[in-house]
Amino acid sequence: MQGVVQDTALARAIDAVRRNRMVLLYDAADREGETDLMLPAKSISARDIALMRTEGGGLICTVIPSLAAERLGLPFMADILRRLPDLAHLAEGNLPYDSRSSFSLWVNHVNTFTGITDRDRAFTMRKLDETVESVLLGDEIDFSREFRSPGHVAVLRGAKNLLDERRGQTELSIALAELANVNPVLCICEMLDSETGYALGREDAKRYALENDMVFIDGEEVVSGYEAHEGHKGHDGYD
Repeated sequence: MQGVVQDTALARAIDAVRRNRMVLLYDAADREGETDLMLPAKSISARDIALMRTEGGGLICTVIPSLAAERLGLPFMADILRRLPDLAHLAEGNLPYDSRSSFSLWVNHVNTFTGITDRDRAFTMRKLDETVESVLLGDEIDFSREFRSPGHVAVLRGAKNLLDERRGQTELSIALAELANVNPVLCICEMLDSETGYALGREDAKRYALENDMVFIDGEEVVSGYEAHEGHKGHDGYD
């Protein structure tokens, strides 16, 4: 890939994503200040889900790009609430770290049972990856034939102008996937600290990555690499 020095954290993260290996992605100290476990959804397994829920402990979500969400008719949850007079007041107010969240629908694939097991969630995520890939290639997709809602997999919709608009874990994950030239559908999960009751600290997350032979990368490195990447201008994508 042009513009990336091959011994940087970014190059290692890109290589890990291409090889379907888990990456630890830290957003920023002036944002959520959280590290997410991140993995492409294409080949995610029940074992990967188990690792995320036991070693991460946060909410396990699937990230999809803006254009795919538009074509599939998947809105932001806050926009759904705003259209319901009795529930409009529940739509997000001012978040302490951002202007809005990325939550869309919660779904299960129609061929799952309860939807919550590691196998069911992994299956739903792989099917989301297939669906997004198809719709981005121009196929007509009836989302309701494949998925039902409410379900157990939270779908996060990236920002339309990606990092130019928002720099949350959703957008950072999509940007990293695009740099790796893989389908931009990712599974992410926050790493929590059971001792403090807060998010796992950045240095503790880096230590975990080192001890478990995983790549740790700061969001600012993804932003710099994405901005330097030839052809990034004019992107149309969502968190």
